[in-house]
Amino acid sequence: MTEHVWGGSFYGTHLFPMSLITCGMFQIECMQLTARPDKGSSVTVSVGRPSDQCTVCTVSGVNDTQTSCQSILTLEPEKEVKLLFNCSHPVEKSYLVTISQSIECTKDTCSPSTIETQPSLLNEFSRTFIWTIKAPEKTVVGLDVLGEGLRKTSQPCSDGYQYSVAAFEGGSKADTLYCKAGSVTHLDLLDQAVVSLQVKPKTQVESVVFQASAGPLKGRTVVVTVDSSTTLSISKFSQESECELCSGVDSARTCSQSGKTLTDVQSLALDFSCLKPQEVYSVEVEKAIECTKDSCTPTAGETDPNLWKDFKRTLKWDISVPERTILTLELPSDSLKQVSAEDKCQEGPQYSVSTTRNDGQIKTNIYCRGGPMSKLDLIGRTSLTVDVPQGEEMDRTIFTARARPRAGRMLSVTPDPETIIILSRDTVEPDCSVCLGVPPDQKCDPKSLILRESRNTSVDFTCPQPEEVFKVEINREIDCTATSCSGDIVQAESSLFPDFNRTFTWDLKVSSTRAFQLDFPEPGMKQISNGDTCPDEHTYVLVTYLRTGPANIGTFCKGGSVTSVQVRYKGRVSLQVPGNRKMDAVDYKLSVGPETSMVAIVKVKLPRGVSDTTFIAANYPNDFPDNQQMQWDFAVPGMHNYSVHFHDHMAPECLSKDVEVEYRKQDKKIRAGLTDKQPEHQQGNFGMVLKNCETNRTLQGLTLKFSVSTMRSGHPVLCTVDLSKQQKVSLKIEKVGADPYCEMKVNSQLSNKINVAAGSQAQLSFLDCPNEDVRLTASEVIECQSAAPCSETLLTVPTLDSCLRMPLHSFTWHLTIPQDRTIDLVSPSGSLQQSVPGQECKDPVSLHVEESEGFSVGDFCSNGIIQKVQVHANISITATTRDFSKTKGPFLNVTFSKEIPETIIYQVSPHTSTPTMLATPNWPKGMRPSSTVSWIVSLPSQYQAGVQFVNVSQPKCNDRHTAIKVKMLDSEEELLSRREDEKMDDKLLVPRSFYLNMSNCIPEDGNFGAVTKIVLEQKNNLLAILLGIAGALLLLLIISAVICFFVKKKKKDRMNKEASIYMGRGNIFRPGERQFSKARSDNESHVYASIDDTMVYGHLLGDTSYADSMQEHFKGMQLDSYHTFTGPSELPVINEPEPEPEVDHFNTFLDPSESFLPPRPRTPIDRQDSLGFQDRRMVDNELYTFRNTGEMNTFRLSGADMEPEPPPLEEFL
Repeated sequence: MTEHVWGGSFYGTHLFPMSLITCGMFQIECMQLTARPDKGSSVTVSVGRPSDQCTVCTVSGVNDTQTSCQSILTLEPEKEVKLLFNCSHPVEKSYLVTISQSIECTKDTCSPSTIETQPSLLNEFSRTFIWTIKAPEKTVVGLDVLGEGLRKTSQPCSDGYQYSVAAFEGGSKADTLYCKAGSVTHLDLLDQAVVSLQVKPKTQVESVVFQASAGPLKGRTVVVTVDSSTTLSISKFSQESECELCSGVDSARTCSQSGKTLTDVQSLALDFSCLKPQEVYSVEVEKAIECTKDSCTPTAGETDPNLWKDFKRTLKWDISVPERTILTLELPSDSLKQVSAEDKCQEGPQYSVSTTRNDGQIKTNIYCRGGPMSKLDLIGRTSLTVDVPQGEEMDRTIFTARARPRAGRMLSVTPDPETIIILSRDTVEPDCSVCLGVPPDQKCDPKSLILRESRNTSVDFTCPQPEEVFKVEINREIDCTATSCSGDIVQAESSLFPDFNRTFTWDLKVSSTRAFQLDFPEPGMKQISNGDTCPDEHTYVLVTYLRTGPANIGTFCKGGSVTSVQVRYKGRVSLQVPGNRKMDAVDYKLSVGPETSMVAIVKVKLPRGVSDTTFIAANYPNDFPDNQQMQWDFAVPGMHNYSVHFHDHMAPECLSKDVEVEYRKQDKKIRAGLTDKQPEHQQGNFGMVLKNCETNRTLQGLTLKFSVSTMRSGHPVLCTVDLSKQQKVSLKIEKVGADPYCEMKVNSQLSNKINVAAGSQAQLSFLDCPNEDVRLTASEVIECQSAAPCSETLLTVPTLDSCLRMPLHSFTWHLTIPQDRTIDLVSPSGSLQQSVPGQECKDPVSLHVEESEGFSVGDFCSNGIIQKVQVHANISITATTRDFSKTKGPFLNVTFSKEIPETIIYQVSPHTSTPTMLATPNWPKGMRPSSTVSWIVSLPSQYQAGVQFVNVSQPKCNDRHTAIKVKMLDSEEELLSRREDEKMDDKLLVPRSFYLNMSNCIPEDGNFGAVTKIVLEQKNNLLAILLGIAGALLLLLIISAVICFFVKKKKKDRMNKEASIYMGRGNIFRPGERQFSKARSDNESHVYASIDDTMVYGHLLGDTSYADSMQEHFKGMQLDSYHTFTGPSELPVINEPEPEPEVDHFNTFLDPSESFLPPRPRTPIDRQDSLGFQDRRMVDNELYTFRNTGEMNTFRLSGADMEPEPPPLEEFL
């Protein structure tokens, strides 16, 4: 205790009921209170923290300047005291207040009778109210709970009120927790019981909580009636209690603390001197049932469901049964399941059934609720015990008992074809036989039964549980020829005798010089000692039959390193399965093996890592067969060392030859004796052959048990990767196998994934990592900067460091471009093929092109129909092939061109012989939102294309629409235009080269994609045929006109008179002369100043429509010079269409002049064949003669301009 005298007026006489202040210059919380405990209560204030942090002080003296501080302070009742609380922590959470009060009771009253609290006393702190009961012996104190009652709980109360009752009875203490608001309104307590109420700070407490009363302890009385066939035993299981059990009245009243055994009593009152006798005593009710061969008395096992309900009860029925009688217990309400003797029922009653056989052996089975069994068939005297926990609800009728003559158990069996079933006795049970047939011809055998026929057969047992007496063998013979076997070694699970112990056997046979071979699936088989049982209770035994007798090759379990066994000539495979266990056989593969002189050849695949696998020779621990050999072939993992250890061996006395062990490795053979040093720390696969001699059979023969251990060789493969000279190339190595022993390190750090950045160096290490367990990939970044033109690039795989022994799995080029550029991809072989449904790539080299956002452009290989792929996005190209060492490229030719409006453009030249399949990018997942793709399809001349949309997936659009459009290259007219909400045409016929364009919307649901099929068809050239016919007819008309012209001209010449003609610049000739002085080439006799239309075209002038159709300059004056004939205005003229003006809106198609496309193809007509041209050599007369015989010289008749024919582009050749 520390005394403090405080100076100054800070702690003056002004005390308040409660005030919180800060003391002095230190940040210490202080609280001043005035407290006055009531009479009969004890108040203790304790500090919940160390005394150097918090104290509670009493304040006294003049002007309250003297304090006395302690860590625990007890206040006197009815005395007011001033308290000062000093603490460096929050005051409310640092102090505990305990208010204790005693309830003094006599045998009939208590003081105080009203249990009150002091609600305002120190209510700033956590408070615990404690009431201790003091009462005379055998007096019970009752507390009536005032207010809303209490409820039992095992958890803290959330409202801040926590009640606790500690009852002391018989020296034991039982604590019960309660919260407010429940159904408990009364508590019965004995002497020294303690009731407490704990409340949190500032919690309002009711002023009155209990009403107390006292009375004599009466205990509990139970009235029972027990008939003469029933025995009631009440026994005490808790020795700490002082509770007594009394019965009778006056002088006949007897009491006992240990218990009582009652039988044949009527309405007997049993008085317990304690309030809760169920916590002290247990009850056992034993009844007897007598059965004849066909009935039982009583017929049911019954109990009073309400009597002794809150006690631990044991209900027992002893049922006597005559010999060869079956007792059936039917459970009307409970279905049972059998559990092991060590198990206990987690909830509900536990049933124990004990049967006594004729030989006196007792068998007990334990059952719990929740199983399939609603009745039990039993033999012999039976005892049924039901252990019922406290408070468990039970029906009045537990079971019904029926008796019948012991007819045994009958099973209907249908053996599989070529299968033999053998039932044989497994235990010495004299009173059970297996019978075949029906009376009176029924044949019974107490030892065995063999079924050979594949037909429905009734098997009758004279006992109800024959599975405990007999075992079953199911045998099948398989005879193998020189190359194959007649059946599988494993058949489907047999439903025969599922609750019996079964042994499935297969007898195998091949020719005497060959072996049959058993191949085991993963994870193989494990050899165990002969006679042992496998953990899964499926035990396999392999036996071979020699001339000297059977030899046990080994006993095996699932899951081991043995992958195959070859056995010479004849053998047996057996599988042992216990009763009530589902057959789960290994799926062996049976085949005919090679010729061999070995008894058996065992093939073993040793595991990776550290292992030690044990093997035994045939017949171990018995003698190995004389003059026989057995071989083990071991497959040792790479980079592992193996060692052979002989653990248990016995050398025989040899009469001829010697015992030796021969090791075979590749072409080498090493012989050793049993006591010689065996191979250690070797590598590689090897074989081991054990050879026996002819032994003295009167002595111990050859035995051998050995093991083969493996461990990693511990020599890592080191590799220094230097990418300093390849600034754009990076590597990634990752584990892809499941081998846990593969270790990869980068710069001495263990890692499952190694990344070597571009331009860096790394020290790599690989330990026990086969090539198939690691994957090497590499990538290169190719950038096109916007400031400078980008050069053409060939995609080739650079040479990687030779120390990387694993093959390259794939190589990826990451191509990045600015916004105004496009990536052009062309195959060095000339063309690409896209892998699409129906036209998959078969080339060993595959190229996967993908946009940077993860959307696929397509998978490609060489030699296809695609001439060029243009992508307006950053892409990655991944090349994969079987062997990059043989194929390093170039894989693609990459160029960079100007920006295109589409996202992707494919230039396609379909084959005429096979259909062409086109798929949208990222098929079948769907195109990227708001993306556009075009195919420029170039058709050969005289071919047209059938376009069929075989698979179209349309989304629900959130913004814009999807579009599928088709138009020809030389026309702006759209042959097809469909949105997602419009019906799609099945097929479209396009006469010449065309665009196919598809654009995506911003989907709300679903994806947009399509697969298009293009089939080329040859055109029927009907126009050319018609023009040929028309030309031939025109030629006939011209010939006819020429003939008519000559005939008419002769007639006119005869009619004309001879006359003189004056030619000012010509020669004078005499009339009548028929010749010129100049040759035709020198004179101008063939030049006309005018032509008489009447004479030449007179036969045409009658047609006024022809005259009206002539142009004006044909109707003018006659000129004195020759004028070229220009023809009528209706002559056909080839006019090129004017290009449409550009408009400011989104256009899916490109103008040919703005893209890489060639202009529209010209009609292949020569100038001399066109109606718009005429040969200058031809004279415009009725004969249409020629002026000379020189080269053809054409001139235009039409006034329209004609553009020169452009040369064809390479991509359209």
